[in-house]
Amino acid sequence: MNSYKKLAANSFIFAAGTLGSKVIAFLLVPLYTYYLSTSEFGTVDITITTANLLIPIISLSMFEAVFRFAMDKKEDSDQVVTNALIIATLGFLLSGLFYPLVLRLNLFGDYFIYFYLILFIQIIERILAQYARAIGRIKVFAINGILLSFLIGILNIVFLVIFEWGIAGYFFAYILATFISVLYLTNKTDLIKSIKLEYLSKEHSRKLILYSIPMIPNSLMWWLINASSRYFIIYFIDVSANGLFAVASRIPSLINIINQVFTQAWQLSAIEEFEKETADTSGNSFQKDVFTFLHTFLFFGVSLILLVIIPIFRFLLAPQFFEAWQVVPFLLMGAVFSSFSSFLGTNYIVTKKTSGVFKTSLYGGLASLVLNISLIYLFGLIGAGISSMISFYLMFLLRYYDTKEIGTLTIKWKKFYKTILVLSLQIASLYLYESMWTQTILGLVFLLILIMVNRSVFSLLYKVMFRILRSNFRK
Repeated sequence: MNSYKKLAANSFIFAAGTLGSKVIAFLLVPLYTYYLSTSEFGTVDITITTANLLIPIISLSMFEAVFRFAMDKKEDSDQVVTNALIIATLGFLLSGLFYPLVLRLNLFGDYFIYFYLILFIQIIERILAQYARAIGRIKVFAINGILLSFLIGILNIVFLVIFEWGIAGYFFAYILATFISVLYLTNKTDLIKSIKLEYLSKEHSRKLILYSIPMIPNSLMWWLINASSRYFIIYFIDVSANGLFAVASRIPSLINIINQVFTQAWQLSAIEEFEKETADTSGNSFQKDVFTFLHTFLFFGVSLILLVIIPIFRFLLAPQFFEAWQVVPFLLMGAVFSSFSSFLGTNYIVTKKTSGVFKTSLYGGLASLVLNISLIYLFGLIGAGISSMISFYLMFLLRYYDTKEIGTLTIKWKKFYKTILVLSLQIASLYLYESMWTQTILGLVFLLILIMVNRSVFSLLYKVMFRILRSNFRK
């Protein structure tokens, strides 16, 4: 039971940080829609998306290596972070060789310098955040998430609303907020004391790179599924349509909140269980229980969001963004299957067999590419959502069967697909009925059915959480 308690405790800490940061980010969406046009929002989104694509390539995914190796009791965490920062910085400096080419292509117009700064500062922030998590500074990691989102919000109000700087104001707020975040992490992790030139080691750097290299194409495949649709939307439709898609994509981030809380805590627990060389049956039981709670709550979260999706777009966002709601149900399901894939991907991280990560992501990425081209051409924005859903579902199935060699995860498929059927009917009702009251009543009915289908899980979770809270209260 200690493993479950620790997982629950870590989940509460991560929940505080993740919920705080995501809620702030979600509340900022109406601000962006009122102070940025659909075209401007599309430009902002494509710039940040491109930066996220290049971060793992330029940094050689050092943030992934830092998390795994700094947690390894056989490794020196100071040596790990020193070598990782040097490798990532060298990668960034080498990327400067492509500066003339990017300028010639005019990918970002007058905003290229902002893009380059965002790229560098995000690389450093990611490495330090994962370092804090790996060395046990979980509260620092969580607080940093809230701090970063809060600063982005406050600075955007200053630069967008007060100074009216438009896109430049958004980028400047993003860079300044991330820089302050880096200073906070540097202070709280005693980074200055940890970094020493004497820790530089060719052998150690090679070990980090060999681990992280398979994670680079994996990141590219995730980008291909998550973000490539934006480029096809711009090509087949226009940049304003990408602005609509960008707003629609913010809603599934609520599902990602639950996923992040579970996954961040689960990675720590999974690695610790592996380091303790827990017996296979115990480890499999632990993994099965955690996954059961995860998929039940993610499906429950989708049902709740579907209840309020149309009121959100009708009353909270600018009128020109209303039609974007039609993409959200498919993006929500895609986010759920993405979460399942991430959960199963932890097996590769724990065993340091990262080649499996790339293999499964490759098929998902290729499927996404084909589906994006065909479905966006045929169905427009909705096609992008359907593509995301199918691609992540395929990756989830591939990882489920591929990780059987590492550890057996038992899924109750009958109940699993019953829940998906209920959600499919709830989604269909949004398109079939125009009355918001009818949609709401049917949504509540489907939510109750979903709870009944998974009543054993909800009952067990209630008992477990009650015991944990009662135990903590007595202490």
